[in-house]
Amino acid sequence: MDLKLFSRQQRGILLTPDTELAALFKSLWNPQEIEWTVIAQGRRAMEIIFNEPPDILVVDNRLEDIPSAEVATIVKSENVYRQLPVILCLDNHDLERDWDWNEIEADDFLVRPFSTREARERVHLTLCRASRAMDANPLTKLPGNTSIIQRIQDLIDRKDDFALAYCDLDHFKSFNDKYGFSRGDEVLMMSARVIVNTIRSFPGVRSFVGHVGGDDFVFIVPADIAEEACKRVVAAFDDIVPHFYDGGDREKGCIISTDRQGEVRTFPLMAVSIAVVFNTGGRLKHYGEASAIAMGLKKKAKENPKSSYVLDRRTE
Repeated sequence: MDLKLFSRQQRGILLTPDTELAALFKSLWNPQEIEWTVIAQGRRAMEIIFNEPPDILVVDNRLEDIPSAEVATIVKSENVYRQLPVILCLDNHDLERDWDWNEIEADDFLVRPFSTREARERVHLTLCRASRAMDANPLTKLPGNTSIIQRIQDLIDRKDDFALAYCDLDHFKSFNDKYGFSRGDEVLMMSARVIVNTIRSFPGVRSFVGHVGGDDFVFIVPADIAEEACKRVVAAFDDIVPHFYDGGDREKGCIISTDRQGEVRTFPLMAVSIAVVFNTGGRLKHYGEASAIAMGLKKKAKENPKSSYVLDRRTE
């Protein structure tokens, strides 16, 4: 594999009970190119896929507990993971039936007996295609700014009612400055998981979660659950974030760090501020309006040194 195609090691999950297929995939790539995790049962893999999304998912139709098409459908039905490329491994007899690719939403398929060259190049092509098409944050894998703007504007154009929540981590820079970027990235990953898992805890709800960049996130939910979603995000974040600090700082409830003016200051533990903008009755006409309203609300939320949320209840 030409490592110039990718700036970092790729992570793949292969769902198959076929030990020969697993051995083939592991032999085709150096682990520094693509590191494969092989799981023999599809349903057992779901939480792993959702909590630690790979760069590519390959699903064998020989899984005993769930059809490969169902795995693809489940993964793609989660808005956060729609951009995760999925390849199905089929047998010749599988192609005797019609496949509804609009419903399954797989990105490609391989057919036994596998040509090693074809398998390798099809996986490469799928990864390259996904990389070109994917507007996702490289750290959290959440949809990025372009996708966020498109989703907001699409909802506005359709005159759908929704609540748009902007989440910002308070005192993140001071944490980053003291503990380093690696631990800062861990906090961002945790924050992403908290928001995603919180929104997933509302079954049957049409939602969206995105990562604007840095320590800024957004989520979109129906207006009637927005406040409860905020409460759950705040509670989960406040429960987890102290564990990212060293014991002494955690006990003191603060850290000593340098602010943006170069002054040594005392900073409290990180908190999350959430600003929620409601679009009801076609109130908003452009995504920029939502962003402008949210910026004002975030300033108000940040006046509270602890985690908090502010709801914009204006209807005009």
